[in-house]
Amino acid sequence: MCVYVHLATGFEELEALSPVDVLRRGGVCVKTVSVSGERVVVGAHGIGVAADLLFSEADYDSCEMIVLPGGMPGAANLGAHEGLCGQILRFAAEGKYTAAICAAPMVFGALGILQGKKATIYPGMEDKLTGAEATGKRVCVDGSIITGKGPGAGLEFSLALLRLLRGEAAAEEVKSGMLIE
Repeated sequence: MCVYVHLATGFEELEALSPVDVLRRGGVCVKTVSVSGERVVVGAHGIGVAADLLFSEADYDSCEMIVLPGGMPGAANLGAHEGLCGQILRFAAEGKYTAAICAAPMVFGALGILQGKKATIYPGMEDKLTGAEATGKRVCVDGSIITGKGPGAGLEFSLALLRLLRGEAAAEEVKSGMLIE
């Protein structure tokens, strides 16, 4: 089983690579998945990242968590990808983990999977959390849906993902090793 972190043109680099780094340190299989149709995806700050997989190569039956980084227009590009949106809806229906940070929770809101849930998003975008109670927290976990507020919460968001997948001890070990207070 693997975690898929999705990359779309204009993604926020910190929000994409923090989960990849933290989860791999914690022993989790993580693959970056390009939804742009190209192997190298350029982020919001001009950093190109070579994705492990193209969307067409990804096996969502062997995926245990979908992660969406924010950034603009990255989050909007993720939300415009029909195949990815179909997988998010399937994961939500099956109670499998879906996670999004910064602007990306707007994708969940648009898909209707936040009904009755608590969630967070980049400040000023709370109206995009359709059906959710906007908490304003840095990280919000409500059942199988995890949301984060923005780039500054990237490590906290990533550790929350690790905690869900591998437990408190694994998260604390990575946190300590990274000198996170």
